[in-house]
Amino acid sequence: MKVARSTPSQLILTDTPWFFGILFALNTLIFVALGLILTFTGGTALLYGLAMIIFGSAFGFWTFHIFVRRVQVIFDRTKGNLEIRQKSIFGYEVIDHSLSEVSHAEVDSAMPKGSILVPNQHRPVLVLDQGMSAGRHPLLKRYTKGSDSARLVEAINDWLPAHKVDSDIQSA
Repeated sequence: MKVARSTPSQLILTDTPWFFGILFALNTLIFVALGLILTFTGGTALLYGLAMIIFGSAFGFWTFHIFVRRVQVIFDRTKGNLEIRQKSIFGYEVIDHSLSEVSHAEVDSAMPKGSILVPNQHRPVLVLDQGMSAGRHPLLKRYTKGSDSARLVEAINDWLPAHKVDSDIQSA
């Protein structure tokens, strides 16, 4: 995820997982191609080929749907709202919140299982302290390595206090 636009009136974060999209698409194509090769050889390989085509493509589409989502997060002062847009191969979803509900952003860390030598994985999380959706809301479903999440959280938290100050001035 990266900062696409940062102005006093708008903060836009985007994530387009090209690597995972290409990886899962190639994985699906390989299984389907191997299944077709087995199917054309005939005999008992025909059933294995058909199974490989059916299950390989189903698994490929499922993983593509789960892990490949274009996410766009728009903080808009002029409208006073926060929009989280997610698009996958099966649909489009928009989640809308008021900016006054957003308290701050945090980094959610997960220790990978199995090894202490593998670094922690992180994802940015928005904390909403008001409204029906109060709680912690991850911006991404997947965790990533590195300091990208910390930079995003810092950008969000740097942008948000100006909103809190503006709303306090307007209510006075």
